Amino acid sequence: MSQSLTDFSDLIRSARESAVHLETRDVYSMENEAEGLAAWREGHRLNPDDRESWWRPWLDLVQEVTAKGVAVQRARVVSEPVSEYTAFEHSGTFTNIAAGEQVRWLPRRHASGLLLPGNDFWLFDGRLVQFNVFDGNGRWVHTDQTEDPAVASQCARAFEAVWERAIPHEKYAV
Repeated sequence: MSQSLTDFSDLIRSARESAVHLETRDVYSMENEAEGLAAWREGHRLNPDDRESWWRPWLDLVQEVTAKGVAVQRARVVSEPVSEYTAFEHSGTFTNIAAGEQVRWLPRRHASGLLLPGNDFWLFDGRLVQFNVFDGNGRWVHTDQTEDPAVASQCARAFEAVWERAIPHEKYAV
């Protein structure tokens, strides 16, 4: 079971102050991005001046949410040298920034000593956690949600620890 973008859209739209996302995998399934990755391998890059060609409807949603004053932050913990997927992802991240997301990258070697959850997550307003559970090939299997204050607090601390050590997107080179 996977969550649809429509369901997630309602969830992120419900955020009043913040929506933070921690990503810890070096590879995610390319089932929905295979064409984009193939073009990227051939040298195609997204055009900063052609906003209509960017990832829709995600970027429209981010722009809508950030326009309401919600801080949307994404931190990615990555191995170095980076995987092909991470390089592909990095090349298009300027679109996330343009939509209003703040994105930082933390080389995995700098994450030692941090206590991080076993799954990627979104944390909404510091109270609702959505864990994204992936299989070994990076396919999204399902989500688990909790409003347990102890879990939300742990995730908030983990995200902040990563965010403090991470490098802003514009300064991180792959």
